[in-house]
Amino acid sequence: MIWIGFMALLGCFTAAATFPQQYINEEIQNQLLIASIILGFIHLSFEVRHFIYNPIKWAHDFWNIFDVIAYVLPIYTSIHWLQTNETNLIPLLSFSCLFLDIKFLLFFRAIEYFGIYFAIIISVAKQIVPFLVVLLIIIISFAHAFYILLTPRSIFSFDELTNNNDPNNPWNIVSSYYQIFKNGTIDTHQFLIQQPNGNTNMFNDFRTSLFAMYLSLTGDSSALSNWSYTDNPSLAILIVLFSLLIVVYLMNLFIGLLNNAIEKDNDRVSYLMQKAEILAEIELFYLLPHQRRWNSWFPEVIYYYANVDMTRKKIKELIDDNEWDSNEFIELKQILIKKLNIKHNFNK
Repeated sequence: MIWIGFMALLGCFTAAATFPQQYINEEIQNQLLIASIILGFIHLSFEVRHFIYNPIKWAHDFWNIFDVIAYVLPIYTSIHWLQTNETNLIPLLSFSCLFLDIKFLLFFRAIEYFGIYFAIIISVAKQIVPFLVVLLIIIISFAHAFYILLTPRSIFSFDELTNNNDPNNPWNIVSSYYQIFKNGTIDTHQFLIQQPNGNTNMFNDFRTSLFAMYLSLTGDSSALSNWSYTDNPSLAILIVLFSLLIVVYLMNLFIGLLNNAIEKDNDRVSYLMQKAEILAEIELFYLLPHQRRWNSWFPEVIYYYANVDMTRKKIKELIDDNEWDSNEFIELKQILIKKLNIKHNFNK
C-alpha cells in the first residue's frame, strides 16, 4: 500500500510536470496537481509521526531528511503552480521530479539484491566525510587564490564596450576578429568582437570561481584557458599545483579510500540492519492498530537457529571490543555464555 500510494503521487506529479500543454488541458493538469498535494501531505504525515516519535534519531537518519524533501518540494511546487501558473517554476519542477524519482529507487532498499549497495553507499559516505571536508577546504583555498589573481581590477559592463589595459577584463579576453586585406596585411582595428558574459571570466565572482575549480576537478579547464600562460607565470604555477595536489594526488587517494571502505563494508550485516530499521518504521507508523495485534505477523516467541561456533566467535569479538557489557538483556547474555562455555565476568 505504501508503494502504491507513492506511485500515485509520482504518476500524478510527473504527468502534470512533464506532459506539454498540447497533450494535457489545464483542467486535468490542475486535478493532477491537487491529487499530488493530497497524496504528498498523506506521505508527509507519516514522516511527521516518525519525527514526533524520536526527533533525535529521525534527524540522524539521512533517508528521513531526503524523504521530507521529496514530499515537500512537490507539495510546494503544486500549490505555487495552482496559485500563480508562472513559467519560472521550471527549476522547482525539475528538482521535484528528481527527488521523487530517486525516492522511487529507495523503495528497493528492502530487497537484498539492491539493498546491499544502498547500505554500502551510506556506510562509505559516513567514513569519507572528514576527507571530503579537507578536500573542500583545499578547493576553496585554490578558488580564493585564482579569484584574487584573475578578478578584474577595473569597473566594466557586459552591455557596453570597455577599453582598458586590465588583462582580466572580460572585454579583453573574448574572441576578437580582424580584417585581412588582399595584400596579406591585418587591420590593426578590431573588425568584430564577441560580447562577453558571466562565463567569459568565471573569476569575476567568487561563487563562479568555486564552480570553475569544480569543473577543473572533473577535467574541464576551459575556465583557465582565456589567458596566456607564458605571460602569466603565476597562473601557470597555480594550475600545476592544483593539478598535482588535488587532481593527481588527492583524487587518487580518495579512490583508494573508497576501495578500502567498500571492501570493509561489503557484507550483509549493514543491509540486514537497514532492512530491520525499515521494517520497524513500517510497523510503528504505517500499520493500523489491529494489524499490530496479528499473531501471524508478530508472534510472541521467535525461534532462531544459529551456528554454535559462529555464535561463540561473534560473542568473543564483542567482548574484545568492549561491546558485550551493556545493560541490555543481561540475564539472557549470562545464560548464553554459560551454554557456550565462555568465561567472562560482566562489568569487569
